[in-house]
This record gives sequence, C-alpha cells and structure tokens, in this order.
Amino acid sequence: VQLVESGGGWVQPGGSLRLACTASGFAINRYAMTWYRQAPGRGREPVATITLTGLSIDYASSVKGRFFISRDIMKNTVYLQMNSLKPEDTAVYYCNMRDASQSWGQGTQVTVSS
Repeated sequence: VQLVESGGGWVQPGGSLRLACTASGFAINRYAMTWYRQAPGRGREPVATITLTGLSIDYASSVKGRFFISRDIMKNTVYLQMNSLKPEDTAVYYCNMRDASQSWGQGTQVTVSS
C-alpha cells in the first residue's frame, strides 16, 4: 500500500490549489478516504472525508465552503480542491483512509502567505 500526495506549493491568500493523492495497493472506492493536514507545531487533523460510496462527504468547520474533496476511481486518486486559501491553511497535507490505518505518505506542503 502506498499513498502519494502532490500538488502543493506556495500561494497568496485568496488563491487556490488542487491536491492529488494517488493510492496503490488498494481501491479507494472500497474505503472512506480522508485528507489530513499538520501545521507547524500542531497535531495532524482531518480536513475532508469522502465515504466509500462517494455519497457522503464531511469537512472540518474551518474549511467548509472553501475546500472540496472528490475522487477519480479510474485513476485511484483522491483530490482536494482548496479555494480562498488563508495563511492558517499552511500545513503539510496528507491523505489516508479515514481510520488512518495505512502508512503515511510524504505529504505535500501548502504555504499560504503574501
């Protein structure tokens, strides 16, 4: 099992980024998948979750209305569209199953600053 995150970078406040998480070794449509983030000096927190059916999605209150999780089953990839980014969104972003049972990938750094 491997999770590879990509798409991070530096962006000014108000900007957008689209993160991707490509999974190997399992099918993402058989598990609820979650994007997590870890800001400097803080613990890892869930940001957005999509259930295995894709019919239910949940967001942390801090990102609701700005971030959108989706998936491409054919590509076995989960996405996180991040809009209206704020400096407090600066973190390393990871994906994993909702129960965080798999080994963590390297994450992708998102930096929001002017």
